[in-house]
Amino acid sequence: MIRELEAQERRLVLRGFTHDDAWHLGSLLVELARLREAPVAVDIRRGVQQLFHCALERATADNDVWLERKCRVVERYAESSFLVGARFRAKGTTFEASSRLDPDRYAAHGGAFPINVAGVGVVGVIAVSGLPQADDHALVVEALERFMQGGRNVVGA
Repeated sequence: MIRELEAQERRLVLRGFTHDDAWHLGSLLVELARLREAPVAVDIRRGVQQLFHCALERATADNDVWLERKCRVVERYAESSFLVGARFRAKGTTFEASSRLDPDRYAAHGGAFPINVAGVGVVGVIAVSGLPQADDHALVVEALERFMQGGRNVVGA
């Protein structure tokens, strides 16, 4: 699983990331969630600035707290929250037990993914909360793949 998650992060690299890109990517993610009737909250940040946020029907304020916690993991490790959690589990422990970080502030559960720009590095985070962690992660990855397939922000395009 770790190799697959690492491969996703190597593959899903943008050539740039603007405020308009955040709107298009967030709107695409919301549309995918609506098609699945997923009760999620969606968040996109660039640095400390929130560029996009949407809470769909049946999403709760708890989802916003989970978004914050998952985004902090990406901001700290520059990897997806799912990958960070998987690395701890592969060592026979948990993030909560071994990271030495406050679990009320950090959650290495799937759903937050780095926005990585070629030649720059991680500039932000895209995150979903409301589904089981593997599904949160998969929804974000699907949205990024579709965004890139649309010809927007593809490295080398």
